Amino acid sequence: MLTHHISSIVSFLLLRSCDSFVPASLAGRKGISLFSQSDSESAPSPSPFEPNSHDELMYVLGINLARQIGDINPLVDNKSELSIVAQGLLDVVTGKLSEEEQAMILKTRGKDLSTMITSRAEKLRKNMEETGATLLDEMGATEGATTLASGVVVHPLEAGPEGFGSGMRPTTASSVQIHYHGTLSDGTTFDSSLDGEPAKFALNQVIPGLKEALQKMHEGETAMIGIAPNMGYANEGSPDGRIPGGATLFFKVVLIKVLTAGIGGGPTLLGADGTPMKGGESSGSNFLLGPDGKPL
Repeated sequence: MLTHHISSIVSFLLLRSCDSFVPASLAGRKGISLFSQSDSESAPSPSPFEPNSHDELMYVLGINLARQIGDINPLVDNKSELSIVAQGLLDVVTGKLSEEEQAMILKTRGKDLSTMITSRAEKLRKNMEETGATLLDEMGATEGATTLASGVVVHPLEAGPEGFGSGMRPTTASSVQIHYHGTLSDGTTFDSSLDGEPAKFALNQVIPGLKEALQKMHEGETAMIGIAPNMGYANEGSPDGRIPGGATLFFKVVLIKVLTAGIGGGPTLLGADGTPMKGGESSGSNFLLGPDGKPL
């Protein structure tokens, strides 16, 4: 039996859904677009079968099953090995091997299989760590980027309404509203809010690296954030397996609003009810409240 740690890595390699992993440009090199590219509706179907036929439907079933298995290339070293893996899949699906024969083969070589998967998963983890560290160093060396004491890199890209380095910013007690797009060092997207509503959360609910970086951002600002494994999911990876152990994380974040406990920023005029005044509103001769909450 594989350990829980190895199972998480293998689950990431074998069971991830392709719908959750859309290739993106390399984080830290060219940045990540906040806007997804729509598929061309005019592109011809790549199916080798007649459109809308029963054969095409069965072909689509095969594609769907393959997508559920996910990318197995990290577990094979060459095309020859991949061809043999495909033969094993086909022999089981077509019933060439009985349940008893399958069980016998797995019992005979199961330990060897576990050893091989562990070795190759560890190799993949080390490669990912090295690539992530290199990209993080390059990101930190980019003009305008700041490397914090923890190793987290924050690179402001677009200023908020009050300019770079100015405006409301979160504290450890804050809740925020953001749009974000997160990738691994190979450009694989592991999470994004771009297809839905902005995310709202308290800073104490997120990984240490993101919590620390957001406190360096100001309301309305867009920034790239690079987070080393020790400030992310460490060697264990995320519980759902989408982020493997040792992964460096890259986020492009728009800090839309500091919802609570923010500091800094220009003065905010309050009405008699304690809510921020909008332009053109007035309450008597001025808009300011005294310590008792009443207009001055």
